[in-house]
Amino acid sequence: MQTCFDFSNCGSDPKVYVYPTDGPVSATYRKVLSVVRESRYATHDPTEACLFIPAVDTLDADPLSPEHISDVGSRLSHLPYWKNGRNHLIFNLYAGTWPDYAEGALGFDPGEAIIARASASESIFRDGFDISLPLFHKEHPERGGIPPAATGNPFPAPRKHLLAFKGKRYVHGIGSETRNSLWHLHDGNNLILVTTCRHGKSWKDLRDERCDEDNKEYDKFDYEQLLANSTFCLVARGRRLGSYRFLEALAAGCVPVLLSNGWRLPFDERIDWRRAVIWADERLLLQVPELVRSVPPERVLALRQQTQLLWEQYFSSIEKIVFTTIEIILERITAHRSSRQREALIWNASPGALGTLASYGDSRAHLPVAAPAPPAPPAPPRRPPSLCPRPPSPSPPLLPHREITSSQFCEKVVLVWDSERAAPSLKSLARIAGDQRDPLPVMVIDATTHYPGEGVSARWQPLWAIPTAAVFSLDGDAPLLAEELDFAFRVWQHFPERIVGYPARNHFWDESKSAWGYSSKWGGSYSMVLPSAALAHRALLAQYAAAAPALRLAVRRARNCEDILLNCVAAHLARRPPLKLAQRRRYKPQHHRSSWSDPEHFVQRQSCLNTFAAAWGYMPLVRSVLRLDPVLFKDPVSTLRKKYRKMELVTS
Repeated sequence: MQTCFDFSNCGSDPKVYVYPTDGPVSATYRKVLSVVRESRYATHDPTEACLFIPAVDTLDADPLSPEHISDVGSRLSHLPYWKNGRNHLIFNLYAGTWPDYAEGALGFDPGEAIIARASASESIFRDGFDISLPLFHKEHPERGGIPPAATGNPFPAPRKHLLAFKGKRYVHGIGSETRNSLWHLHDGNNLILVTTCRHGKSWKDLRDERCDEDNKEYDKFDYEQLLANSTFCLVARGRRLGSYRFLEALAAGCVPVLLSNGWRLPFDERIDWRRAVIWADERLLLQVPELVRSVPPERVLALRQQTQLLWEQYFSSIEKIVFTTIEIILERITAHRSSRQREALIWNASPGALGTLASYGDSRAHLPVAAPAPPAPPAPPRRPPSLCPRPPSPSPPLLPHREITSSQFCEKVVLVWDSERAAPSLKSLARIAGDQRDPLPVMVIDATTHYPGEGVSARWQPLWAIPTAAVFSLDGDAPLLAEELDFAFRVWQHFPERIVGYPARNHFWDESKSAWGYSSKWGGSYSMVLPSAALAHRALLAQYAAAAPALRLAVRRARNCEDILLNCVAAHLARRPPLKLAQRRRYKPQHHRSSWSDPEHFVQRQSCLNTFAAAWGYMPLVRSVLRLDPVLFKDPVSTLRKKYRKMELVTS
């Protein structure tokens, strides 16, 4: 990177420019280009770009492949910003061809371009410059992705087979030695290792004396069943070092056992694969059964859990694979500028590097993680300010002064003023009589001046004014009690990765319209907690601001749905539902008029839901039936034993 990359145009927010498509492009590479163009990394102005991605399809360099694109070298050299490949990123899944499948045979000169390649070997990999990719199918999802299959993780893992492999074997040529010997390990029960010669045009002419027996044994087992019912899955090299079954094993929660000497695993620059795979040696094939038997049950569980995390965070879609590639390059750029890099644990634990912003913090201590973090620099205190945006009605805000100042946790009030009238000149709120604490500081921010054009999203923009990790988002006319605020914060401290609050809403699938619907009906389940009275982590608001341009544009156009988008972002990152508290149903005065009474308001929100689901490639919202109440809430005991007594009086 020091000698082949120009950092001069890479500021604090490096951008990626994708060339216009001009020429034949495979369906897979079209997906690669699409996810980058629609991402927060993209720019339409090449003069402000730090990284360039050619629209020349370089995925398949095998001349025998029907998806091979000829004349790639000439087309690359004629790109207007090529400059011998400097600051360019090239993707390649298949290099070389029959019979030797040489890794360096790309069919063109990449020059100084960064090569993100599958099946990369240590002999040709340029450390700190190239990036190792996984080999993935043409049918791999563009967005969203397939959820992990082994989220239950029972202990000990009661799987039928210890080790499994089902695949081709090659009677001659590169990659044949290991697979041709697997039959020595197969016992038909605990160790299932079956191969077939039945592939290729001339397999009958080239078959050996074991082919008939191998084919017969091969047909006895279903590949998907083996993945689902095996503790370990053998990932043996084929013609190339990489294999589709690597990602297939990760998705199934089957711990990969690697037999591919010299292979650089995908994204190994930042992913610690020792926590998810078992390395074996091709030269010691017969020792593999003993190797997997020696793994204790507690490590098997840890390995399986890590396979699920890595699959979901980095590999379940083309979008995630491409974004992970870009994030690694951007981290290198940041390290060059400031000598700082996100700690390794961010990459190898939930919510992962794609679920955090490098600009927000480089330590898990600053992130919304439920589990205790390792020793790290002190994070901002987890005491909640109140963030109070303009109420939806034209009336003056009914800011509940008394309740906010009575809260034992509230540290600061940030009033985001989005009104044509002049903003109030509040500097502080006086405490109630008898409260010896200093007045509560107030900062009033005029959204029309500071964030013109942001509309309803302006309420979560002033992160610079918020000194705490917890942010209580409160509408100015929401009649919330101090006890409700304090109880919400107590709960949030245990679930900082979720939205925790009071007004709940739900989504549903409308079969008649084949679309997602939005519901505000009071019921037993919910999938959203509206931030008119809810707590969220400051990092979540930063993620909202960094959401894909299409998502933020939908909110600006509708002047609506910012609360739905925040819930979608939280669910997408945490894969968990929000948490509803207590039984209160109404969060506005009964005489209050709002957009909720307008049928068009619901139509807009349903449209937003479908826009968000399409942009992510799946519906991120997760339903829940859990409601958390204070201890002894509504119990027939003395109120003196209850900590939050007033909350029982406001359940309507």
